[in-house]
Amino acid sequence: MIDLGIAAPLAAALAAKGYEKLTAVQMAVLADEAQGRDLLVSAQTGSGKTVAFGIAMADQILAGSDKLLYADVPLALCIAPTRELALQVARELEWLYGPAGAQIATCVGGMDYRTEKRALDRGAHIVVGTPGRLRDHIDRKSLDLSGLRAAVLDEADEMLDLGFRDDLEYILAAASPARRTLMFSATVPKEIAKLAQDFQNDALRIAAQGEAKQHVDIEYRAFSVAVRDREHAIFNALRFYEAQTAIVFCKTRVNVNHLMARMGNRGFKVVALSGELSQQERTNALTALRNGRANVCIATDVAARGIDLPGLELVIHADLPSNSETLLHRSGRTGRAGSKGVSALIVAPSEFKKAQRLLQGAKVVAEWGAAPSAEDVQSRDDLRIFENPVFGMDLTEEMDMATQLIARFGPEQIAAAYVKSWRSGRSAPEVLTETAAPRDAAAPPRERSEFGASVWFELSVGHTGRAEARWLLPKICDAGGISKDGIGAIRVQSEVTYVQIAEGLAGKFGQTLELENGVVMARMAGEPSMDRPERAPRKAPAPRGDRPERAERAEKAPYEKRDKPAYVPKPSRLLEEARADGYDPIRGNDAPPAEAPQPRKPYAPRAEGAKPYAPRGDKPAYGAKPAYGDKKPYAPRGDKPAYGAKPAYGDKPAYGAKPAYGDKPAYGAKPAYGDKKPYAPRADGERKPYAPRAEGAKPYASRDAESKPRWKSDDKAAAPRSAGFKSHGGGEGKPGKATGFKSHSAEGKSFGKPKPAGPRAADTSKRFVPPKKK
Repeated sequence: MIDLGIAAPLAAALAAKGYEKLTAVQMAVLADEAQGRDLLVSAQTGSGKTVAFGIAMADQILAGSDKLLYADVPLALCIAPTRELALQVARELEWLYGPAGAQIATCVGGMDYRTEKRALDRGAHIVVGTPGRLRDHIDRKSLDLSGLRAAVLDEADEMLDLGFRDDLEYILAAASPARRTLMFSATVPKEIAKLAQDFQNDALRIAAQGEAKQHVDIEYRAFSVAVRDREHAIFNALRFYEAQTAIVFCKTRVNVNHLMARMGNRGFKVVALSGELSQQERTNALTALRNGRANVCIATDVAARGIDLPGLELVIHADLPSNSETLLHRSGRTGRAGSKGVSALIVAPSEFKKAQRLLQGAKVVAEWGAAPSAEDVQSRDDLRIFENPVFGMDLTEEMDMATQLIARFGPEQIAAAYVKSWRSGRSAPEVLTETAAPRDAAAPPRERSEFGASVWFELSVGHTGRAEARWLLPKICDAGGISKDGIGAIRVQSEVTYVQIAEGLAGKFGQTLELENGVVMARMAGEPSMDRPERAPRKAPAPRGDRPERAERAEKAPYEKRDKPAYVPKPSRLLEEARADGYDPIRGNDAPPAEAPQPRKPYAPRAEGAKPYAPRGDKPAYGAKPAYGDKKPYAPRGDKPAYGAKPAYGDKPAYGAKPAYGDKPAYGAKPAYGDKKPYAPRADGERKPYAPRAEGAKPYASRDAESKPRWKSDDKAAAPRSAGFKSHGGGEGKPGKATGFKSHSAEGKSFGKPKPAGPRAADTSKRFVPPKKK
């Protein structure tokens, strides 16, 4: 049993799990200086971080006891960025704290909220969840963190990349301030250090391994492939290594779905992990990888973060990661707990520099080379046939059948059938285009004169087709499956372009090759002639003194000021044509011909002191005005006062003055009744009689004995009235009412029958009795 100051229940669990010694990160969290302090731990993926923070917070959870009692509120909280990682952490803590009787509850997205709430209500000692679902439980008052003693942030850098900082601040703000906070991550960038300052108090920084020793159990390989051979290189890598479990990383879900379809058609047992899958589908995919029903997983970075797959020996980067930290996290899925693994990068020629920057940033060294070819895969398959462990097994029970097969088919036929059966269950290897590996970045740049033997090619595009070297270079590399180091000079001419290709790589282009629509690359017999055509020599300019025009200018008289002629407006062309036809557009056809314009008399200056305008009669000269005092005032008009004169204030009543109230009757006063003249009565016989009607007019029918009665009792054909009242048919001998009410008929069934005499019928048994109120 391991005895390094670990609580007895946890030590028993580690011993039962087969732990003989602790890893570096597990030893670091048990050091004396780390006891009871907040920790910021960085360790490579697969170094046992889950068990490390499990034993680190044992003192806060167990509090010196070997068995945990019922907990009203959670004692510890573990936050993970993804659902798979949260469930994986929960499984690790279950066996680690199983002997202590700890209750573990999970709160992750995609699961039933009611089931999680019931687990929390039963009393959970440790809660493991994702930031979003934990915040949801806090808002719904189903998770109380007031008694929290320890909080763990696993893969903290990934939670920041996914944008969970606000959720983390909300969750930790709801927790007890007396808690112990532990942060674990594979890398510690500046953002994680800033997060530690905000959430932790005097945290101890622990680096379990030096940066130079990152992933020492992982072999990094960089495969240089052509763009069109990217998928084929992935297939050959999977066939070459024949890993028990492999994972292929892509950037997007679209790439994951596309690659899964291609690999499924080729017979690979493959599953996918991406953000669009439900939790049940993700769980089924991981279960298939663990029980052997599938051996290849295609995933995105987020979906595969933190998952631990048994026997994961190969990681393939189908798309290069965005940064060095992501490269380390991807590669950390393999080479875990001392096992060996391979991390292979699929690199196109245009991504050489990016791959080198990623490897330098991760401080790892990769072996560059070509992807496994079809011959390499075939040779490895043949070697596996001889190394098949079935040949060393005890096959006594099968010897009888083997003897019969040899007697019937012969040993050669049986061996060939075995080889055929072995190969038929595997995908056929792909033939790849050879590509050159990139030069070492530290090597000095070569001189252009050292290019060596080469072959020239002519392209059917030039300056007129807007061709440029930077546009042609990647197209030539992709067409021939070579790197830019195999291309020498590129000379763009007016109509064509000449390209220099290394002699060893010229065969990949053949005699002619079409780069794209209309752009053809043809091999030349020799070197192109790129000398510019000679131009005719330019004629030397004549001396200035020998130019005749300069001599003529010199003989001319100097410039003299000439009188400028007066401006004469040019008549309109239409006006001239109209007048030429005898039509004057101003006077018309009937007007006499216009007289010739007389010359205008020139302006004669007046003598000095002459009066400009002669006075007209008594009118003073223009511009002359009488003196102000000489002006005659306006004459008064009769008795009207002078203009502007006003009567004295007393000559008119004061403003607002009104006549006395007695001058007019009071408001509303009316004359007495007797004062009003009544209507005069008409004299007897003065009323105008009615005018007699014209002869033949029908007189007004009266209802006396002499007039015709409205109905007769003996008239059987009399139709019933159409009114809806009993009074219209209740008399003796009257016909009944023809309506839809029973009270309007004698028997209550038919209409038009006479009713019995009297206001009501003699039979009262059918009388209507209103119902009693309940």
